[in-house]
Amino acid sequence: MDRYPDIRDLQLLIALSQRKHFTQAAADCGISQPAFSARVRALEQELGVPIVRRGNKFLGFTKDGELLLKWARKILTDAEGLRQDIQISKGTLLGELVLGVVPTALPYAAAVATTLRSRYEKLTIQIQSLTSAQIARGLNEYSIDAGITYRDEKEIGALRFEPIYNEHYVLLAPMHLAPRKKGSASWAEAAALPLCLLSKDMRFRQIVDEVFKRAGVQAEPAMETNAFTAALVQVTNGSAATVAPQKLVDSLFLDQNSVSLKLIEPEVEHSIGLTTLNVDPELPAIEALRQMIGLSS
Repeated sequence: MDRYPDIRDLQLLIALSQRKHFTQAAADCGISQPAFSARVRALEQELGVPIVRRGNKFLGFTKDGELLLKWARKILTDAEGLRQDIQISKGTLLGELVLGVVPTALPYAAAVATTLRSRYEKLTIQIQSLTSAQIARGLNEYSIDAGITYRDEKEIGALRFEPIYNEHYVLLAPMHLAPRKKGSASWAEAAALPLCLLSKDMRFRQIVDEVFKRAGVQAEPAMETNAFTAALVQVTNGSAATVAPQKLVDSLFLDQNSVSLKLIEPEVEHSIGLTTLNVDPELPAIEALRQMIGLSS
């Protein structure tokens, strides 16, 4: 191999992984499609391995291509960290922060991002709604910088988890389905209602199912979704109830026909926190986020 891949080569690969289309990736990178393809082929020749699988269109990355892609993300993350550190030495924070967030914590993440942006106006923040598993994978693959998610016992050691707040749960129901107009409801009462719950691949749904089991009942949802928006629509139109985090419900403007009841018997809580890779040095934008949240460094 005559030379190592340069930063531009790595940027092209990242664009291709995001777009999965040579012409669109080339347009994102501001070069022609023939020039884009020529650089990828030149990189393959230099490395001595195929990087992409080709047919009439882009078919994905080879095993070696996936390995190169992971290193590309890590190298570009380190380069971004260097750029941010230099900017901080000049008194500003310029760059990008990619934040993966479980759906239940999106309102909290949006509020934190707004506050962070008011402090660092030149910092671009991208919030992605992801499952807890996708966040762990994204961190390990360097496709996101930090996560706001549930503690994952399997990832202890590989990832750093810093608790932010405890999630508590409520039954959110149309007035005509609610067991009462105010106060609390048991998990058994919730299980008896037509429910719209998050899909089973979501950590929040797994938590809810675990609590129903502890209560000695089994909920049979009338509908499942991977987005809380759909569940909230079902509540609003009177079709179903849902189980939701108190913090999420507090961020909503509930109409007069909806009821929020604290869930008890049992009363449970789960920790939501900031999850990052155990690396040093760390992206300066992550430390800025940590300080904004009020976590010690």
